[in-house]
Amino acid sequence: MNLRMAERASGGGSGRSRRHGLAVAALASAAFVYVTAEGLPVGLLGQMSGGLHSSVSAIGLLVTVYAGVAGLAAVPVTAWMDRRDRRHVVVGAVSLLAVSQLVMAVAPNYAGVLAARVVCALAHGVFWSMLAPVAARLAPPGRAGRATAMVFVGNSLALVAGIPIASAIGQAAGWRVAMAAMGAVAAVSAGALWVTMPSLPAVGARQGLRAVKGLLQDRGLAALCAITALAVIGHFGAYTYITSLIRRDAGLAGFAVSAVLFVYGAAGVAGIGVVGPRVDRSPRQAAALCVGGLVVAMGALALVARGSVVVTVVAVGVWGAAFTAFPVALQTAVLRVAPHAADAASALYVVAFQIGIGGGALVGAALVAGGHLAVLPGLGALLALAAGAVVALRWPAPAG
Repeated sequence: MNLRMAERASGGGSGRSRRHGLAVAALASAAFVYVTAEGLPVGLLGQMSGGLHSSVSAIGLLVTVYAGVAGLAAVPVTAWMDRRDRRHVVVGAVSLLAVSQLVMAVAPNYAGVLAARVVCALAHGVFWSMLAPVAARLAPPGRAGRATAMVFVGNSLALVAGIPIASAIGQAAGWRVAMAAMGAVAAVSAGALWVTMPSLPAVGARQGLRAVKGLLQDRGLAALCAITALAVIGHFGAYTYITSLIRRDAGLAGFAVSAVLFVYGAAGVAGIGVVGPRVDRSPRQAAALCVGGLVVAMGALALVARGSVVVTVVAVGVWGAAFTAFPVALQTAVLRVAPHAADAASALYVVAFQIGIGGGALVGAALVAGGHLAVLPGLGALLALAAGAVVALRWPAPAG
């Protein structure tokens, strides 16, 4: 009997635990790369606009189209992949990200860059749909939430370091070099996943879209998606204009604004550290803590932050901690509500999240265009409060 067979026969063993821990770390690296690549065009708007002879708004559309395609593709592409080994699907999604970044680096025109982004967005939906279920399957019993939290640290690190570093590379050496660098990092991440992840055959597959149809009638999952959409609309409506809010409230500009944004990202890592240990015991309590943080942070920005650097910075930090940890609590709850159709349930959660992103951006744009920037934090606090009411009144019991 070889070593791998022995580990399986003994129920895992320390070697298996180490390998699975490395696989969770590799998943976190993939999340880091995905978030960095998704937001990178925002940091290189001017350079990409000049290099591709396109307007700044057209470059911004690369982010909008990406989010829309990812949301629309999440359910059908995940359903199509329902019988495939999760190791192959996740590695394939990250490999496609690497290819898309490299294609963008050499694309001769805007159409080529847009096509590469659309192809990557198709993989984005299935990657995020399977991320939490895969992390849960790699975790020891009773620690699925903690494994999910570890994976989502990659998101926070992308905001703290990934996007700023990649943007700095683009500013120093050109946007094509930054894209090529992201492609290389994504390729390394895909290789790490291939080496560390064990085979994860599909479990409980229900023939694609039929699983989704059944989940659409699940009131518990509907409540979780409602909580997500409400909180994310409020968050992104204000977060899209966070630099404007910081300038308005604290009178900061330039490097000082970047420092406050760093506080947001660093606090996100801390928020996951606080929520992660709680989420396995009670995802409801963890969700309530996150939603409460959003209410306090955005309420402070709406009511008392004006003219105070300290209040603004503290509020932004609480905001970062609360919102970064929020998906960890909700993803863990989704897995508990639909343990036998985890991938399909996560795909619906991704759709709710993308609706929140798009809805928040639209609401924010409309209010700012009307001269109502000051309304955004208050609206975010009210929507977070509504999400908290759903947490209190409609939180689903785990599937038995």
